[in-house]
Amino acid sequence: MIAALVLFALSGCDRNDAEGGAREAEFQAVMFAVNTTPVTRGHISDYIAFSGDIIAGTQVDAFSETAGRVNEVFVSVGQWVNRGQRIAAIDPSRPGMTFQLSFVEAPISGRIFTLPVQVGMTVSPAVPLARIAGGDALEIRLFVAERFISRMALNLPCEITLDAWPGEVFHGRIRELSPIVDPVSRTMEVRVSVPNPGGRLRAGMFARVRIITEQKENVVKMPSSALITRFGEHYVFVVEEDAENPENLVARRRVVTPGISVDGEMEIQSGLEPGENIVIRGQSLLTDGVRVNVVDRFMTPAAR
Repeated sequence: MIAALVLFALSGCDRNDAEGGAREAEFQAVMFAVNTTPVTRGHISDYIAFSGDIIAGTQVDAFSETAGRVNEVFVSVGQWVNRGQRIAAIDPSRPGMTFQLSFVEAPISGRIFTLPVQVGMTVSPAVPLARIAGGDALEIRLFVAERFISRMALNLPCEITLDAWPGEVFHGRIRELSPIVDPVSRTMEVRVSVPNPGGRLRAGMFARVRIITEQKENVVKMPSSALITRFGEHYVFVVEEDAENPENLVARRRVVTPGISVDGEMEIQSGLEPGENIVIRGQSLLTDGVRVNVVDRFMTPAAR
């Protein structure tokens, strides 16, 4: 009786071992479908996005030296004027007294931005007759939230896009930072200078601005979607040949140190080398060493 029980127990152990081995072999034979992309080396920039209005870089008002009636206007809105050029003629005559015409001249060279004066109007020395935008230089006025002020600095590069010119990117730099923060809106005014070749940009246009706060060259980078973060640890899966069977591909878990992440692209400070193929789709089901089948390989622009 005892011998029979021992034989039964031994046969049960053998059966369990066989079933366990079969399950392990079956698991090892499982192949996971994944998509991959190569790790690249290149440039990455961090930025903060804002929106603002284009304004004239220099604006000077033209005033009449005497009070009187507007006799003639010599310019129109948008017209270029030179310093000293006549803008309007003012007749300072009064009932019973006749005086010579007084001419309002442009204080600077530039383009007429606003021209509220009209023939027949009565004006005084306190009322501006025209506003002149000096040169073709333009600026974009932005209001930066208080939490971003520490990242602002003079001469930071900016990328500018406008609805008027879709698909084009204009470039500028921060020219001026306000020394105060508005206590109501908790924002700081920032001026971005914008070159205006060909005069395609105009004051009053709405602009979207990316202020580049950090630029890095020659960094290792990858798509942000490849990163897995669990229990405070960051890692990716690298596809390699199986050392025991080079015909098979396996996924190896690799701990990495991420850097800045911008627009779906991430800097990797350590853990990866350019040219290594990482899993960007299907990685959530993987464990270290499992076999994979690469369904598709995506090439980033830098890797093409």
